[in-house]
Amino acid sequence: MLLIALATPGAAQRQRLSIDTAWRFTLGDPSGAEKPAFDDHAWRPVDVPHDWSIEGTPGQDAPGGGRMGFFPTGTGWYRRTFPLPATARGHEVWIEFDGVYMNSDVWVNGAPAGRRPYGYISFAYDVTKQLKPGTNVVAVRVDNSAQPNSRWYSGSGIYRHVWLTLVDSLHIGHWGVAVTTPRADSASAEITVRTRLENDRKAPRRGVLRSIVWDGTREVARVDSPFTLSAGQQLQVEQRVTVRSPRIWSVDPPNLYQLRSVVLDGNRPVDTITTTFGIRTIAFDKDRGFLLNGAQVKLRGVNLHHDGGAVGAAVPLRIWENRLQTLKAMGANAIRTSHNPPAPEFLDLCDRLGFLVMAEAFDEWTFAKVPGGYHRYYAEWAERDVTDFVRRDRNHPSIVVWSAGNEIGEQTSDSGVKVLRKLIDLFHREDPTRPVTTGNDQIYADGHPALLAFLSTLDVVGYNYVDRWHERREIFAEQDRHDHPDWKMVGTESGSIFQSFDERYSLGNDSTVPRANYATGMLQVERLWKWITMRDYFAGDFMWTGVDYLGESTWPFKGFGSGVLDMTGRPKDSYFLYQSLWTDAPVLHLLPHWHWPGREGQTIPVLAYTNCSAVELFLNGRSLGEKRLEFPAQGTAGGWNTYALPRVAATTNDLHVSWDVPYHPGVLRAVGKKRDGSSCATTEVRTAGPAVAVRLCTDRDTVAVTPDDLALIRFSLVDSSGTVVPAADSIVRFTVTGGSIVALDNGNLQDHEPYQSSTRRAFNGRGLAIIRPAGKGTMHVTATANGLRTATLKIVGQ
Repeated sequence: MLLIALATPGAAQRQRLSIDTAWRFTLGDPSGAEKPAFDDHAWRPVDVPHDWSIEGTPGQDAPGGGRMGFFPTGTGWYRRTFPLPATARGHEVWIEFDGVYMNSDVWVNGAPAGRRPYGYISFAYDVTKQLKPGTNVVAVRVDNSAQPNSRWYSGSGIYRHVWLTLVDSLHIGHWGVAVTTPRADSASAEITVRTRLENDRKAPRRGVLRSIVWDGTREVARVDSPFTLSAGQQLQVEQRVTVRSPRIWSVDPPNLYQLRSVVLDGNRPVDTITTTFGIRTIAFDKDRGFLLNGAQVKLRGVNLHHDGGAVGAAVPLRIWENRLQTLKAMGANAIRTSHNPPAPEFLDLCDRLGFLVMAEAFDEWTFAKVPGGYHRYYAEWAERDVTDFVRRDRNHPSIVVWSAGNEIGEQTSDSGVKVLRKLIDLFHREDPTRPVTTGNDQIYADGHPALLAFLSTLDVVGYNYVDRWHERREIFAEQDRHDHPDWKMVGTESGSIFQSFDERYSLGNDSTVPRANYATGMLQVERLWKWITMRDYFAGDFMWTGVDYLGESTWPFKGFGSGVLDMTGRPKDSYFLYQSLWTDAPVLHLLPHWHWPGREGQTIPVLAYTNCSAVELFLNGRSLGEKRLEFPAQGTAGGWNTYALPRVAATTNDLHVSWDVPYHPGVLRAVGKKRDGSSCATTEVRTAGPAVAVRLCTDRDTVAVTPDDLALIRFSLVDSSGTVVPAADSIVRFTVTGGSIVALDNGNLQDHEPYQSSTRRAFNGRGLAIIRPAGKGTMHVTATANGLRTATLKIVGQ
C-alpha cells in the first residue's frame, strides 16, 4: 500500500508519511476486526479524512436528534495494511491522528496502541514495538453511538488526516518545540525557542541542537546549543536568538518565518523538523482592549463550527480557504473556534490569511449539557487533552487567547472556581504567553448568575450575549466596567441577523398586507457594534456565526441559519451589513429582491447596507428620495460650529437606510454618495422573468490535483437577461468527465436529500457543486434542468 512522504530527507532523519489513502471501512461492530487475519475484503474502500454520518440521510428519529442535525451515527471500523518502510529500521515509529470522532481504539498488528475518547483532539501513539518487517495492519474502532454527545453536528469517523512518522531514537519530542517572541518591533525581535529532546537509546548521548530561522528565502539567524542526555531521559533546551529588521506578523500583512530545528549526533543530523511561526506581540489591556504589536486592534470576530456543510466534518482545505477568504473580504479579522480544537490545517490558514484566533477547548467540563457529552471523560482526560491541545497549537501566531470552555455550568457553581483555576494553571504551564477566557452566558442571569469569584479568576472576561440581561439590553457591559475597572473584557458570542430559518424573504402569510421578516433584525446588531466601537476597553466581539452549520436544530431543519454565509459559502444580506461596518472601501447592498408577483401596489420595506454617506433610491428611473447616515458622527474641530469634513444631515441613527416602496415590477437602483455629493457606488435589484437557463461559475479555472483542493462551482437559474430567478427551484443534474462529484448543496436547511448525489434542487434559484479532478487535464462539468438551457464549464487539473 502507498505511503506518501511529504519530504525526502536522508534515511537517518525524520520522515512524516501520509496514510490517508487505501483504508477499508464498515459500519457496525464486527467481532475480531482488530486481528491482522480478519477478512475485510467486503468492507468499503475509503480514503480519510472520512465522515460516515454525512453520507446518510437525516431522519426525525435519529438518535442524535437535532443536536446532530438528525444525521445517523453509530459504530464503525477502519483497517489499513501497509509495508514497513525500509528506512524504518533503527527508528521509532509514531502513528498520528489529527482527529477521530469519537471514542477511538487503535490496534497495530492486533496489539492495542491506545484509546482516546475526545473526538476533537489530535493524538499520537508510539507503535515501534507493535510493528514488524513486511506487511502491517492498523485497525481503528470508532464508537459514536452514545447519543446525543454534542450540541452540534460532530461527524463520525476518522475525519481528519492520519500520519506515520519515523524518528531516530535521539529526537525532538512530539509537539516538542515552542517558539515565542517576547519582544518585537521593526528594529529587532527577540525569539525564545524551547525544545524538548528525547533520548530513547540505551546509552547517553552528546549532541548539538541547532536552531535556524528562515524568512522564506534565506537564513536570518541561528544558534547552536550542545547537550548531554542520559539514556531514556528528556531534556528541555532553551535558546534565544535575535532577528534584525524583522517582518512583523499582523492581520495585514501576515508575515511568517520558519524555524528549522536540527539535532546533531556528532556531525550527523539525526532529526530535523520545521516550525512555522510569526514575529509579533500581543496583549489584552483593561483600558485599551486588544493590542497587536503595541497597536490597538478591535476584534471583528465570527464564531465558526468545524463542519463544512455538504462535506460534513471531513473538510477539504479548499472549502475552509474559500470561506475564510470571503470572511476576510467582509472585514472580519478574528475567529473563535467554537467550541473545540480545530483541524491543524485550519490554523495554518489563519496564520497565512491574518486572522486572530480564540482557540477553544471544550463545551463541557464536569456539568452535563448532553447525556453522552465530555463531562463523562473530563476527570480522567481533561489535563491530557488540554496539554496536547496547547502543545499542538501554541506556535500559531494567529492564536491570541485560549478559551477553556463555552457556557459551562460551573460558572454559577461554587465548585466551578476550583475547576477553572486548575484549567488556567494548565494553560499557563504549557503556554505562559497567552491569556485564558471562557464564554460566559450567565453573567447577569436571573436566579443563578455567574459567580464573581469565577469571573475574576479569568485573565479575560468573555461575554456571551452581553445584551441579553434586563437593562443591559441597552447598557451592555457598562456596569461591569464601573464595578470592576481592572477586568479585561471581550465579547465571545453575540447575536447576528436572523431573517427566517429557511433564509427566504417573507412578507408574511397575509397576501393583502406585507409583514416583512427582514426589516428589523439588524437593529440590535447595530446598537451593540456602535457601543463596542466607542469603548476602547472592550476588546471586540465574536458574532454567532460566520457560516451556517449542521446540528443544533429542530425538525425539519438539519442545521442552524445564523451565519453571514449560508452553508454553500454564499454571502447573505447580513454579510454586507458587517462589510459596511468593518471595511473602508465603498459598500452598497440593496435588499430584498424585487420579485413579488401578486403584491403590486403594496408597500414593501427596502433596505440598503452601506458605508456611503448618502444613498438615493430609484424605481424604474424615478427618484424615491435620498437617505443619509453617519457613524461615528463628527464633532467640531478648530472652533465653534467648525467641522473638518463636510457635514452629513443624517436621516437615521441606525447603521442602514430604508424606504417604504409601493411594489411595481422593474428595476430598483441605488446610488451611494460621498460627503461631497459625488457618487461612490451603485447597485440594483430587478424583477426576474421566467427561468430559461442554468448558469455555472467558479472563482478558479485551474485546480491542483491534491486531496485538499476542489472546484467549487456555483449554479443558478436565470432569466433571459441573466437575472437569478429567486423563486426558481428546478432540479439540476450534473455530469462530470475527468473528475467526480464530491457533494451538491443548495443552502436549504430543510433539504434532506443526500449530499452525495448527481442532482440537487435549486434553492432561491441557486446551489453549489463540489467537484474533484481525477487527475491532470481538462475536466468538463455539465449542468442540465428540464426546460432550461444547459450550462457547461471547463476546469483544468494541474
